[in-house]
Amino acid sequence: QVQLVESGGGLVQAGGSLRLSCAASGFTFSSFAMGWFRQAPGKEREFVAGISRSGGGTIYVDPVKGRFTISRDNAKNTVYLQMNSLKPEDTAVYHCAADLRYGYTGVRSRDSEYDYWGQGTQVTVSS
Repeated sequence: QVQLVESGGGLVQAGGSLRLSCAASGFTFSSFAMGWFRQAPGKEREFVAGISRSGGGTIYVDPVKGRFTISRDNAKNTVYLQMNSLKPEDTAVYHCAADLRYGYTGVRSRDSEYDYWGQGTQVTVSS
């Protein structure tokens, strides 16, 4: 079955960096787009970044542009989120998600368009 397992979260001071990883299994990873979402306490889940199946296309939500980078290693079935210059408002549970729309070469940002989700990893940024 499809499994997505995130790791790499933790507590970091403002201005610091973290790299999240999401190990995927149970599907042909290189054939599908992937995304990262986050949910802060009391807030709705929001899209953070997405990457196409080849890795050639990426999109980001405006608040993280220039600070976060999404990437993938199809040989390792893993997607990454490098987070630099972290701010307290980045504090949230971060989830990776798989968009299993067969044959789709782009990348999407709506959570309703993603089919499978990991359990998440907590990121806390102190001021």
